[in-house]
Amino acid sequence: MSKPTFAYLLLKEHPYGREMLKQLISEGFIPSIIISENSKVADEEREKFLTRIEGNPIAPEIEVQLRELLTKNIQVENIEVEIHNSAEVMPHLIGLDLDLIVFGGTRIIRGEILDYPKHGVINSHPGLLPECRGSASPAWSVYHDIPIGSSTHFCDNGVDTGHLLLRREVAVKRGMKYEDLCYETLVLAGILMKEALMAYEEGKWDQMRRPQGESPHPTFRNAPDEILEVVNQKLDDETYAHYVN
Repeated sequence: MSKPTFAYLLLKEHPYGREMLKQLISEGFIPSIIISENSKVADEEREKFLTRIEGNPIAPEIEVQLRELLTKNIQVENIEVEIHNSAEVMPHLIGLDLDLIVFGGTRIIRGEILDYPKHGVINSHPGLLPECRGSASPAWSVYHDIPIGSSTHFCDNGVDTGHLLLRREVAVKRGMKYEDLCYETLVLAGILMKEALMAYEEGKWDQMRRPQGESPHPTFRNAPDEILEVVNQKLDDETYAHYVN
C-alpha cells in the first residue's frame, strides 16, 4: 500500500502533538490538513503537559515544523477551530479523500468525525491499554504498580477502548522522576504512531489489529495532588514495582 492520506488533529501547540508530528514527518508521513483546537481547554492541557514533562526537551512548534516543510516545497493546510467537534471540523474534511484521521493530543472526540475516514481514526495513548485508560497514565501506573508504556489504538465512542495496533513498555530505571516518565511515554506515543503508519503502508494492519479486552482498573481521571505526592514518594523511595534495574 502507499502512504496514507490523513488529517491530523491536536490541541493547539500541545507538546504531545508536536512530538508526534515530528516523528511522522521523519518517515515522510505528511498530513493533508492539520486542525488545531484553539480554546481554553487547549491552553489548560498544554500547560498541564508542559508541567508534567518539565526539564525535558520539547519538539519544535507546529508552525516551525511546517515552515521547514515549505523549504522542501511541501505545503500543509493548517487551520484552527474553537473546538474539535463535528460541527467545527467536518466542514474542513468534507471533500478530502482521507484514509485516516490521526489524533495528536485532543479532547475526547466522538460522533461523525470518527466515521469519516476510510480506514479509521487512530490515537496514541501515553499508557498501556487496557490496563491504564484515561488521564495522567504515568501517575496512576506508579500509584497502582502498573507497567508504564504507550499504546496506539483505533478510536471509538468510548475512552481509550478501541482496538489495539501497538503497545510497548517504557524501561523505567531507578532515579527516574515523574516528569521523566511523562516525557518517555510522550515520545514513545509518537514513535508508536509512526510505526503504526509504517505498518499501514506495508499492509499489516489486519494482522495487528486486536481487541483490548477488559481492564482491571476504572478509567482514570487527572491525578489530584494527594495521588501525585504518593507517586513522587514511591519514585524517590524506589518502591515502584516495575524497575528494569
